[in-house]
Amino acid sequence: MSTTYEETFRVCAWDVDGAGKLTMAAAYNYCQEIAGNHAALLGVGEDFMQSNGIVWILSRMSAVLETRPERGSRIRVRTWPRGTDRLFAIRDYELDDESGAVVGRGRSAWLIVDAASFRPRRPEAFTAGLPTNDGLEALPDGALALAAGDGLERAAERAVAYSDIDYNGHMNNARYVQWIQDVMAPKTLNGAARLRLDINYLAEMKPGSAAGIFLKHGSGPDGWNSRCTLEGRATADGQTTFRAALSLG
Repeated sequence: MSTTYEETFRVCAWDVDGAGKLTMAAAYNYCQEIAGNHAALLGVGEDFMQSNGIVWILSRMSAVLETRPERGSRIRVRTWPRGTDRLFAIRDYELDDESGAVVGRGRSAWLIVDAASFRPRRPEAFTAGLPTNDGLEALPDGALALAAGDGLERAAERAVAYSDIDYNGHMNNARYVQWIQDVMAPKTLNGAARLRLDINYLAEMKPGSAAGIFLKHGSGPDGWNSRCTLEGRATADGQTTFRAALSLG
């Protein structure tokens, strides 16, 4: 059984910003891709889930880019399961550059839900026997619940479009990160040497739906210059679709 799994990605033109540096959305895409590939190797991938009438749902994700590799560089992305925490199955990530230096770290928390009712299932029933990689932690403080924001102001309104939708028929996890990036001033993100994004996915978004994106700029926690608090709120009923915190250094 493969306790860890890795793939190497070339940082392409569509993975970088105006400064030629890796974006957070691209890093999320890398992690999303290898998580699915490793799950399949472990026997709990898409085919297994469909045969059991269940689906993986990404509930929370945190990622830190300590440096931002340039276009043309190669990034080794490694992932491994970290067991379960209540209703969540935990998975960690590490991104290394060509010299072997760690440039990024991440942690995600996944729910297993019934495909028909969308009710959560206990993960232990499906993940028993999978490696837990005790002691191998990439981002111990990642994938935590975020509190509701206070004093946020509307920054944009976005409708779910063709390029946002994945093969499951709903908005892809990394597209939320694109939306977050798009409400920031380009020079702010271009000038950031380090980034951290924590996001909670709270409600599914499908074609035809829209959400207001609300934003508040603030001072950063220790080691960070600034932090932005964000929320997506469905236009139709005001339901919170996601919460996020973006720290810049």
